[in-house]
Order: sequence, then structure tokens, then C-alpha cells
Amino acid sequence: MDVSSINPGAEPAAYSKSQPHTVSADEAAQRRRLIQAAKSVNDSGILGRNQLVFLIDSQTHRPVIRVEDRETHEILVQIPPEYVLRLAEDLRIGSLETTPPEADT
Repeated sequence: MDVSSINPGAEPAAYSKSQPHTVSADEAAQRRRLIQAAKSVNDSGILGRNQLVFLIDSQTHRPVIRVEDRETHEILVQIPPEYVLRLAEDLRIGSLETTPPEADT
């Protein structure tokens, strides 16, 4: 069973020194509850050979839930879908690049 708050394959940018990202106490508590809920579902065996995996997207810093095969780790379902995460990141980057400079008064 692989249930963690971070994708074990990649360290999120939230933990990099170049781009610090802080998490509020409420958000951290919510993430812990989500991890515990996923662990409870996985321990129950209700998903058969599948499991829930919780992680934080490294670019958007948003929580992601996946249903994946326990043996092959093939992703069967992801919420939000990958394309939504990439769209959110593209929009964030675009808004940073197109933000007009402050006008002189």
C-alpha cells in the first residue's frame, strides 16, 4: 500500500528552497485527514487490487487523489485530472507574464 502526503517519485516544488510554499495549519490538518481516509479505504480492501493515493502536485501545490493498481501502479482515475493541473499551471504562469507594471501616479 502506498499512501503518502507526497508523491514518492518526485519532490514537490513546495519543498524546494528556490520557491518556498507554506501550508496553513488548517490545510495541513485537512491533508492529514485525507491521508487517513485514503488509508482506511485501502485497509478495508473495498477497492480490491486498487488503492487510493494522495499526493501534492509539484507545480500547482494542489492535492491530488488517484485510484491506481496496487501492483502495476497504473493510474486508473485521478482527481483533478492531469490536464486540469497543467491548465491551472499554464494560467498561473501566463498571469505572471502578462501582469502589467504598476502605473506611475
